[in-house]
Amino acid sequence: MKTIALITDFGLDDIYVGVMKGIMHSICPDAKFIDISHAIAPQSVREGALALLHSYHYFAPNTIFLVIVDPGVGSTRRPIAVKTQDYIFVAPDNGILSYALAELKQIDEAVTLENKAYHLSRVSDTFHGRDVFAPVTAHIASGVPLADFGTPVTDLFMLPRPQFQIRDRFIRGEVVHVDHFGNIITSIGRLKRVDAHRVLLEPLFSVDQITIPVDHVTIKVHGETVYGISRAYYEGARGSLMAQIDSNGYLEIAVNQGNAAARLDAVIGDVVEVEWQEEEED
Repeated sequence: MKTIALITDFGLDDIYVGVMKGIMHSICPDAKFIDISHAIAPQSVREGALALLHSYHYFAPNTIFLVIVDPGVGSTRRPIAVKTQDYIFVAPDNGILSYALAELKQIDEAVTLENKAYHLSRVSDTFHGRDVFAPVTAHIASGVPLADFGTPVTDLFMLPRPQFQIRDRFIRGEVVHVDHFGNIITSIGRLKRVDAHRVLLEPLFSVDQITIPVDHVTIKVHGETVYGISRAYYEGARGSLMAQIDSNGYLEIAVNQGNAAARLDAVIGDVVEVEWQEEEED
């Protein structure tokens, strides 16, 4: 395991990410680093959890994910490493692994990172990314077994699931992310097109499967209503408010060549409601 993929809220203006990579390179010189994102909103554990959910499965087996959004640094929250069939995750035990682990379903091994032999010699109260998580990750990449880092864990902290309720021809969800372009990403997914007139809903946290007629849908968010689910931006006129399925399979509210979040004054947690009529028969 020599590839280390990173997700943090550290940004790139400061030295934090570079210092962590320097430590890891000094311990495991042949490690390769892939930066998924260092632009997670500060202290937003759920945004980090969603970023991991939407990215980890694109990586080769045996990748190690170092995931740090850690508002509880210095507290009693545990540093942990978790092994699944194909991946290892190193993170604070604050729920940031929740959604990825829910999708992966099976945990092979989970341990605390309490063995100080694998920490830096001096551990600060405010930068465990540098002093604990980075050196442990590098030692894992060098082949140290997880059992050497600490005691087994069976009670991982899990975040509440994003709001997602289904009843007859009605879904209530929420805004979970606003991307760089101002596109509003909702908790309503996963969706995939069946044909030009229908999409299939297969929720991550539910066994329900529902077919939705895209031409008979109304979507309400922050006082605005969108009609229908488009295939992509090009189907909407420039500046028009529209809905589509994003690249990860979730319902997205967008403005063609514009900023939907700014237009709607939408923020994370806003309610999104989807309602539809039965498809008209020929």
